[in-house]
Amino acid sequence: MIVVIAEKPSVARDLAAFLGASGRRDGYFEGNGYQVTWALGHLATLKEPEDYDPSLKKWSLETLPIVPDRFELKAIADRGASSQLATVRKLLRGADEIIAATDAGREGELIVRYILELTGCTRKPARRLWLSSLTREAIRDAFDRLRPLAEYDQLYAAARCRSEADWLVGLNATRSQTVRQRPTGVLWSVGRVQTPVLALIVRRDEEIRTFRPEPFWELLTRYRGVVFSCTRGRFKAEEDAQEVLDRVRDHPLRILGVDRKRERVLPPQLYDLTDLQRDMNRRFGLSADETLKAAQSLYEAKLISYPRTDSRHLGNDMKGKLPGILEKLRAIKPEAVGALDLSSLSFSNRMIDDSKVSDHHAILPTGKTPGSLHPGAAKVFDAVVTRLIAAFFPPCIKEVTTVNATAAEVPFRARGIRVVDPGWTVLYPRKADDAKEEEQELPEFLPGESGPHEPSVRRGETSPPKPYTEATLLAAMETAGRFVEDEQLRDALKERGLGTPATRASIIETLLTRGYIVREKKSLAATDLGRFLIASIRSRPLTSPELTGDWEAKLREIERGRLDPRSFMGEIARFTRSIVGEGPEEPIDPTRLGDCPRCGRPVIAGKRGFGCSGWKDGCSFVLWREFQGVPLGEEQIRELLQRRVLTRAITVPEAGPVILRLADSGDLLPIPVPQKLPRRFGAAATASQTRSAGSPRSKTSRRRSASKPAPTEESNAAFAAIALGNCPRCGADVVEQPRSFSCKAWQSGCSFAIWKSISGKRISARTARTLLTQGKTALLKGFTSKAGKPFSARLKVEDGEVRLDFES
Repeated sequence: MIVVIAEKPSVARDLAAFLGASGRRDGYFEGNGYQVTWALGHLATLKEPEDYDPSLKKWSLETLPIVPDRFELKAIADRGASSQLATVRKLLRGADEIIAATDAGREGELIVRYILELTGCTRKPARRLWLSSLTREAIRDAFDRLRPLAEYDQLYAAARCRSEADWLVGLNATRSQTVRQRPTGVLWSVGRVQTPVLALIVRRDEEIRTFRPEPFWELLTRYRGVVFSCTRGRFKAEEDAQEVLDRVRDHPLRILGVDRKRERVLPPQLYDLTDLQRDMNRRFGLSADETLKAAQSLYEAKLISYPRTDSRHLGNDMKGKLPGILEKLRAIKPEAVGALDLSSLSFSNRMIDDSKVSDHHAILPTGKTPGSLHPGAAKVFDAVVTRLIAAFFPPCIKEVTTVNATAAEVPFRARGIRVVDPGWTVLYPRKADDAKEEEQELPEFLPGESGPHEPSVRRGETSPPKPYTEATLLAAMETAGRFVEDEQLRDALKERGLGTPATRASIIETLLTRGYIVREKKSLAATDLGRFLIASIRSRPLTSPELTGDWEAKLREIERGRLDPRSFMGEIARFTRSIVGEGPEEPIDPTRLGDCPRCGRPVIAGKRGFGCSGWKDGCSFVLWREFQGVPLGEEQIRELLQRRVLTRAITVPEAGPVILRLADSGDLLPIPVPQKLPRRFGAAATASQTRSAGSPRSKTSRRRSASKPAPTEESNAAFAAIALGNCPRCGADVVEQPRSFSCKAWQSGCSFAIWKSISGKRISARTARTLLTQGKTALLKGFTSKAGKPFSARLKVEDGEVRLDFES
């Protein structure tokens, strides 16, 4: 008996029909020597911490990091999944041979390998079915090319490393962040991929919030109905622009020369998933998740090839199949296909390149004619069909004309574009308002001609960066935050992107569900909750797109057999230990204020504030001693300048408790402290939730998310508030926190704290109690100066501040 295991029932049904397994059973099809079953997405998952040790169910810093010596699996805790797993286990154990027919890619490989391991069937003979389409022809080709499952061991190694890395980083960072921010009452979700993506959005929002528009003036002139621009660029002062205007006003405009050249605009390349999602968002406002769901439904309806691909190319084996596909599409787009000579299609390396096809080729229509489609799926299908047809159309030929002129020795230039041959662009009609000013039609100009003109000055303002849309965010995720327009360079950076084409939509949806971002029409914006999370994360690398992109590149190297998985997981384990703070946090340097956020020079103290030492060179950064009526002490200024965030809240009139973030622009940005548990966080984060959206197709993992209660103040006994003494400022209790011994009335604005690390020395709870009750300590050894020299000193409380006392 040969057992075929697919990823979902619909695919199993198609495979069973092809194999002649027509008998329907409970959880599988049977017939002709085959049993065809399915997995419902993930049926197995990594164990939770409490599965290894029941004491790990309680969230506390003392138990972190949680790094299992060996990861173990368990069944998904869902009734439907458990029932199907029992069926699959029975079939696999009775099988003579197994054919793995889950989706052909990293996640599909993980699904079937986890099932084989959990059911104890890893030693049975097994082969891999690699499908790129669900048409009968594609299924036949795939069964003709069955390969030993062992040939995909490297793909499985990369998939398992991704799963375990997300578990380690997500679970430990989520627990660490939630426990450290316990007063907020929020379950903070942190992930290896989702948190750097959130940081991208927060950073862009910050740039927009702190942007200050600057006026500029442009000198234009109109001659023979054509607008010419002064080539000296923008003027920063209106007086300068007016001066040049007065100079040219009474002089004729003389044409110096006319330059014409032709430009060839090639058709766009075929779609990969990310480009399809970007295009659908740009043109129709579809979200990445909506596009993926539509594409998946089209794939299961045998209308398009496998959509979760990162390639925009085809292999040489597809050359002979494309004329037939296009012939079938003639019924859908007769005029467009009729313009092609299907007997002599032209192929270039922009389309055909075996070296750029890994798991799957670019998204293609199969040639099947659709029935009734819902609006989103209809748009996606039409886009895929049109993109394939456009790939064989001729390039668009444009004539670009540049006219250079002068008036009173002031240079001007006009530019016009005329479409000579629209080529492939006839398939994409443009709206009338899409035309740009430079595409103005130009009359015939002759060198040496001159005449009167109408000069004028136009005022404008610099524009802030645009907020992310899903289209631009997907582009940023694809290149780990690097903004690249060139297609070839973008393709080279793909391997260092954030997430994969299959997971990016779910990452965005996770951030929306968590309440960290919101949709505002087509734009994405960070919420106060998201901004607070990014500002309060103590490990900056956890928010780094570049680091996460490097990890993705290493996963690709594991797939290719060029990197040892143990080396990668060792790096992840070391990173996990660093983010939960096994060592002391880098202390604030008491010997200096900090560096200017604008230019990096040292900041110096003034009478009313703290300014950049480079003020003589034009740097105008100033940090005032007061923020919205709340005085800021020198220790708070140091923390802002050295860590760029003041995580101990201050209370601002009318706004309540806020933390302060020092932006790159030098602006202080208040971020409200969450005051209560958001409703959407009423369920606890299991390990699967705290990971970075790695299993976008697992329905059962979503259903089980509410199976455990949220960590509450009562469940975190490790943080019982034991008073060490009274606050010297307000008299409230001073209690232990993760990084300090601080006033319990911090939400009311009291910022008194005894840091657990002062000049490199760890301060114990006993020392803090002595300092609070007696006002000073005995002589303490173990302090370290900025120069690295050890010294001894007492700690004493003076005017509500903790100071070093060097008197013997």
